[in-house]
Amino acid sequence: MKAHVSSILLGVRDLDRATRFYTEGLGWTVKHNYGVSVFFEQDGGSLIGFYGREGLADQVGTTADGSGFSGMVLQYIVRSEDRVDEIIAEAEKAGATILKPPAALQWGGYGATFADLDGYVWSLAYSAQGKDQPYAE
Repeated sequence: MKAHVSSILLGVRDLDRATRFYTEGLGWTVKHNYGVSVFFEQDGGSLIGFYGREGLADQVGTTADGSGFSGMVLQYIVRSEDRVDEIIAEAEKAGATILKPPAALQWGGYGATFADLDGYVWSLAYSAQGKDQPYAE
């Protein structure tokens, strides 16, 4: 796994309110609005996306109540399902806690999730549908 964050995913309590804050208040531009998530145009940095806090916590295999979930997920996007499997095996061998083993994801991709030794959540993902994804490798 390379030292790279493909995107920063923030679990927010009110998706519409958070979106308005960043678009109307700070001038960000929405790149994709999927209803359950919103992603903003990159301006030279990492892709930033918002999800409903409950849904994002569930997606990565933890609870949204604050114990064990800070509301932030570091995402690492790869180009194959095999690479997801390889990285999750490397993370587990290094002592990570596997929150969700590799499997098909509800939105159609494939992924897995682990927490590092300090509890930071990494979401590994692959999707054959994406054309302009911020691949880490």
